Amino acid sequence: MTTRPLPKIAKASAFLLVNFFISTLWFVVLVSMFATSVGLAVIWVGVPLLAATLLVARGASTLERRWVHTMLDSYVASPYRPLPEGGLLARTKAVITDPAGWRDLGYWMLMFPLSIVEFVLVVTFWPVALTLIAYPLVYQWANGYLVIELPGGNEWAIDSFAHAVPVTVVGLLLGLLTVPMVRGLGRMHASLARTVLGPSRTALLSAETKRLQASRARGVDSAEAERRRIERDLHDGAQQRLVSVAMTLGRAKTKMDSDPDAARELIAEAHVDAKLAISELRDLARGIYPSVLGDRGLDPALSSLISKCPIPVDLSVDVEPRPPTAVESAAYFTVAETLTNIAKHAGATRAGVKVFRTDHSVVVEVTDDGKGGAEVRKGGGLAGLADRAATIDGVVVVVSPVGGPTVIRTELPCAW
Repeated sequence: MTTRPLPKIAKASAFLLVNFFISTLWFVVLVSMFATSVGLAVIWVGVPLLAATLLVARGASTLERRWVHTMLDSYVASPYRPLPEGGLLARTKAVITDPAGWRDLGYWMLMFPLSIVEFVLVVTFWPVALTLIAYPLVYQWANGYLVIELPGGNEWAIDSFAHAVPVTVVGLLLGLLTVPMVRGLGRMHASLARTVLGPSRTALLSAETKRLQASRARGVDSAEAERRRIERDLHDGAQQRLVSVAMTLGRAKTKMDSDPDAARELIAEAHVDAKLAISELRDLARGIYPSVLGDRGLDPALSSLISKCPIPVDLSVDVEPRPPTAVESAAYFTVAETLTNIAKHAGATRAGVKVFRTDHSVVVEVTDDGKGGAEVRKGGGLAGLADRAATIDGVVVVVSPVGGPTVIRTELPCAW
């Protein structure tokens, strides 16, 4: 199960300080533009100005998403609808009717007072904590003197290094309180940015629906291509062998009485063809689903597979508890097809296969030290891998810079 990394304290503190000035700037600009556009709306000049205001808010929010990602380690996806191909009027209407633009505007209205609170807390707690922590050193170097008023009218004079040490303890305690406070503010800000500046729930569901539809379509195409391959292999291979066996046995039958020696030769020939047909059927069945995979699981099946690879392959498999059959099959054929592509095209001298299980998926990583430059192209081998993974909502990621190395990572969910 993946978790979002907590924002680092230094980056979060810097973000909360700088964000006050950024929010103030955009608040002033957007409020001025919005108020002017509303005031001029009665003479229609305000309509294009309103669209311009929303575009400025969009630009500010785009920068904010990048800023949040950089400083708070929180990715916020872009929520905007694509602009139409029509003229200026159609584009203006699209900008004004896009809910994401209005959410951008609301975000900066809300962010101004919120950034004030964040700024005040950070500039209050950190300087006080750091000053108290460093006070004994200040006293030692500057020969400082401090009198602290205590309850009941008493005073505590800090006139020695030993008396200054308790101040450091207080500073450390305040620092320990400041760290979770800053972390919490950073997480709260990142959550607010994801909620307001990111895609709405409806948009996310719509995108997920489209992705699933595309995934299912690719899965159906992949299954149909596999069916045609099996049909072609049967027709061109085993079927032709069996037809030859039948014809040879028929010829042997006609010669059984008149020429027994020729009949025996024909029977021997038919026997050889029958064994070849059995071998081709066995290979075909292994291509559909290898028996060792069903009987013993991924580790023995992949060990058997890489033993036939023409280049050395390092194998690591850790998938306990055993994943579903569909996932095992997809992982096996992903490795098989990837190693085939490596042997044919990569020019590699060594490859590695790592298969491991996370909480909800099986991850297959295949690496090689070849020439690189691999990419997913329609009709190519990597596209076939992606189509096979798509049948169970899997995802294939290819990282292959020119010159190598190449990493092909496939994530196969264990639940649908």
